[in-house]
Amino acid sequence: MKRISKIAFSVFLCSALALAGCNNNAETVEKTDDGKVVLKALITKHPLTQELDKMEWLQEAEERAGVEIKWEEVTADWDQKKGTMLAAGDVPDLIVGPNAITDADFVKFTGLFQDMTELIDEHAPNVKKMFEEKPELKALSTQKDGEIFGLPKYQRFWPETSTRQFINKQWLDNLGLEMPTNWDELYDVLVAFKEEDANGNGDPNDEIPMDFSPTGTLGFGQFQPTVLLGSLGITLTDASGDGVFLEDGNVKNFLIDERYKEVVSFLNKCWEAGLINKEVFTQDYTKYQSVARGDGETAKVGYTYGWEVTDRFGNTLAPQYESMAPLKASADSTEEASWSYDYNMLNYGVNFIQMSSTSKNKEAAMKFINELYDPTVSMQVLFGSLGTNIAENEDGSYSVLPPQDESMDPGTWKWTTTWADNGPMYISDSLNLTLGTDMQSVGEQTKPLEVAFNSIDKEKDVLPRMFFKYTDEDNNALSLTNTEVMNLAMAKYSEWITKGGIEEQWDGYVKELKKIGIEKNTEIIQKYYDEYMKNK
Repeated sequence: MKRISKIAFSVFLCSALALAGCNNNAETVEKTDDGKVVLKALITKHPLTQELDKMEWLQEAEERAGVEIKWEEVTADWDQKKGTMLAAGDVPDLIVGPNAITDADFVKFTGLFQDMTELIDEHAPNVKKMFEEKPELKALSTQKDGEIFGLPKYQRFWPETSTRQFINKQWLDNLGLEMPTNWDELYDVLVAFKEEDANGNGDPNDEIPMDFSPTGTLGFGQFQPTVLLGSLGITLTDASGDGVFLEDGNVKNFLIDERYKEVVSFLNKCWEAGLINKEVFTQDYTKYQSVARGDGETAKVGYTYGWEVTDRFGNTLAPQYESMAPLKASADSTEEASWSYDYNMLNYGVNFIQMSSTSKNKEAAMKFINELYDPTVSMQVLFGSLGTNIAENEDGSYSVLPPQDESMDPGTWKWTTTWADNGPMYISDSLNLTLGTDMQSVGEQTKPLEVAFNSIDKEKDVLPRMFFKYTDEDNNALSLTNTEVMNLAMAKYSEWITKGGIEEQWDGYVKELKKIGIEKNTEIIQKYYDEYMKNK
């Protein structure tokens, strides 16, 4: 009897412990009073973007997915926060943002993120349809070993480049000047902008002849004078932030190219003549934008780079500016001018949403992800909610509405009211949507650059790096070398523009970059380009 009692007690105890374990697991899945699964998510968003609880489309998407999301909204210092978070292994259910978690992070922090392959098959018909309609998006999302840790974006409507060069046509007219067609003519125009009262307000000293966007320490970006490399025949791809470009099928790096030295020397000439904004290397992007919007109807900047005229200069000053064709390096140059070809970067994006491998309700998280990739929802991710930002027409088509705030340009309105370009999305090619005035305008402002785009060989001069999936070894090698390369190159870039010395220091600088391994990096990327073209 005692033995039977002990056995019975043991069975009871095990059953009780098992039941307690089940109850504990159930308790880890937090739910609201009405049965919605509570998820935690982090988003890296633009500083302009409003609080997420004000986005009607987002609340509706959560409702349809049966979830309530507690959002952490990050607008600054993401890299620092990410490093701490990943090192601690404390990852929320979802992370949203453009390449907020990179392929290199997946390699370094193995096991933190969920392979979503099976979840997509079972719970994400919108994602499956996206992959069927755009196989390149599945390729973009799939790691070397077949896992899908991050999902992409496709926003379809964007033009070939993010960067246009603008000049104040009213200033040219005020001073009786012609539109410049080469660097020498641009220099002369900038001198006139500086020395004469170009904006006509009676103060000959308040004009900034030339300005460009802040240059970070990690590499080049959009709206910077590296596009002048096109005057010398170099086609940048997606701004070529680390200097890597493709020329006739050969991977190169302009940081050690003599043509880069020519561009920097020209910029130094402009700096020494007082033609470049003195705060160009210290201002942030907000200041860069505000300076170009001038003072009332008085413009302050003569020649600069940007996305679209109203976005760059505001509604009041925009009519003063015109988009320019690529400049020749000199009047007698026979080089066919090129530009930065950014179509892939603008319309495709990698790793826009990830799921934690420790999420207690992966099915619910996947259902929410699936909502984001419904084309109608994706349209709202990009442009804002139906009713306030987008009109639904009687024929089933849609139209982007003008800003409710009439003082705000359409681009700023978009970034203020929704996730915009920073969100995961799939804008189906079949979606019938009339774009807003800014996107229609950007198409017009791209026309002067079409002569360059028509001459670019998309196979041999555009580097499709976004679609490369590196091995762990190559990824680490590229990352380590690139960090050292950019530390030296970016410091020298600003030094040479503001203080000169490139002629004397060039040979030693190139030798040092080669010692660091800049050529080994191009060899690695060449291997992946050749493989990509072979399998295309």
